[in-house]
Amino acid sequence: MTRVLVVEDDPQLVRALVINMQARRFGVDAAPDGATALRLAAARRPDVVVLDLGLPDMDGVDVIRALRGWTRVPIMVLSARRASEEKVEALDAGADDYVTKPFSMDELLARLRAAVRRTESAPVAPDTVVVTTDDFTVDLVAKKAVRGGRDVRLTPTEWHLLEILVGNPGRLISQKQLLHEVWGASQSTKTNYLRVYMAQLRRKLEADPSHPRYLITEPGMGYRFENPGH
Repeated sequence: MTRVLVVEDDPQLVRALVINMQARRFGVDAAPDGATALRLAAARRPDVVVLDLGLPDMDGVDVIRALRGWTRVPIMVLSARRASEEKVEALDAGADDYVTKPFSMDELLARLRAAVRRTESAPVAPDTVVVTTDDFTVDLVAKKAVRGGRDVRLTPTEWHLLEILVGNPGRLISQKQLLHEVWGASQSTKTNYLRVYMAQLRRKLEADPSHPRYLITEPGMGYRFENPGH
């Protein structure tokens, strides 16, 4: 059973979410504030976290950062905050998706399923198990990236993007295709998501993130993975 941790201080919304999720065979834990959320996340090890940013004891972005200190669990933000910079801040902190209130329950549940699917992606063909560059190594089976002898912490969304690009070396993957693969059909116009995540990946993997050598942008078209010298 897929376990969901709902972090939300509005009891009516929590009740609606719990009823709808349980009806679709999700196991649900609910936390009314950030401190309870962090305690429950450690104790229950959920498969996905649905998090409101406006919590009574701490900002939801701080909860995301705290979770990202030790877990790659998919985090879906649920918030009334609509400003683009607030979305980017949450995505930057390590959230995997962002749903603004009011929202359609069907869409939320579809995106929840997509978030869980991203952590269970299909095995990769044996000829592309390990990709080695001059700066980092990506092991597609172990789902691990290593740079300078250290494991690079990637969120499930960052990993999924990297996996698609690295698995198709030299090939231009369109923005639409990446958005569809990683976030689902309903998000195929959210190019700002891609910009945030590609910036994160470059920061974690490239020697000079502002002049990327491996994760290349084709303006207005998409992205490709290049591995010069290999």
